Amino acid sequence: MELKRLASDMASLYNQNPKVEAVLLGGSVARGWDDAFSDIELFVLWKEEPTDEDRKAPIHNVNGSIIDFYPYEDEEWSETYIANGVKLEISNFLTDTIYNVIEDVIIKGDIGFDKQCLVATIHDGIALTGEKTVDRLQEKVAFYPDTLREAMIIENIDLGNRWNNREALLDRKDWLMLYRIMVDTQTKIMALLFGLNRVYVHHPAFKWQKRSLELMKVVPDRIAERLDEVFQHHPIDGITELELIIEEVYKLVRHDGVNVDMTEEVKRSQFLRPKQTK
Repeated sequence: MELKRLASDMASLYNQNPKVEAVLLGGSVARGWDDAFSDIELFVLWKEEPTDEDRKAPIHNVNGSIIDFYPYEDEEWSETYIANGVKLEISNFLTDTIYNVIEDVIIKGDIGFDKQCLVATIHDGIALTGEKTVDRLQEKVAFYPDTLREAMIIENIDLGNRWNNREALLDRKDWLMLYRIMVDTQTKIMALLFGLNRVYVHHPAFKWQKRSLELMKVVPDRIAERLDEVFQHHPIDGITELELIIEEVYKLVRHDGVNVDMTEEVKRSQFLRPKQTK
């Protein structure tokens, strides 16, 4: 079954409950990135707290098979189920919670990825029901604020002390720790590029990396291919490429008018753990 049509059908079932204020389609399907492995992500906004029966009624209506059914946690109720051979992931929130999260991210500059992902869903999502409510929410997140951009850069510009051990780890062939550092460093690079390009982080582990980079204009040349090559080539070449990418990203930050003093961070990124000489 075509995923958007199934999503719309399920949204209509949720909308039969008078407690539901809006249903939003999120994830890869909303962004047009879906493939053969994609599921449907629905965000159900409630005027008041849903009961277990409120949440289960649409599932029973389509003879769905529940995989997970979680209680209220971190201001969310969530469940996963199979319907018509497709997996659906449902995130239930009070509408007031969504407004509070938007205020934290947009007004207060909270860079927490979980909150940012929710804002990204509002920004990129498709209203299936409750269009007026979704329109109001999307108006609030339409502009990516300078405070968030600067906070993302300040938080991620320092690569951490472990990056300084890269030469020693290469020499020792200590691959597990080295690759962990390479992943952490590339994650920092992605976070910097999201902030620099005013794009809300839409997944805490930067899933759909290539698709995300396609949205960005302020990036090093061939950035998607080069980030791939970091892991596809020998670690010596991968580290060398990472060093070049870091230097280029730092230049982009400096040249883009971000009010951040990067002097110490640049020095730390270039520092290598000293090797003893006899």
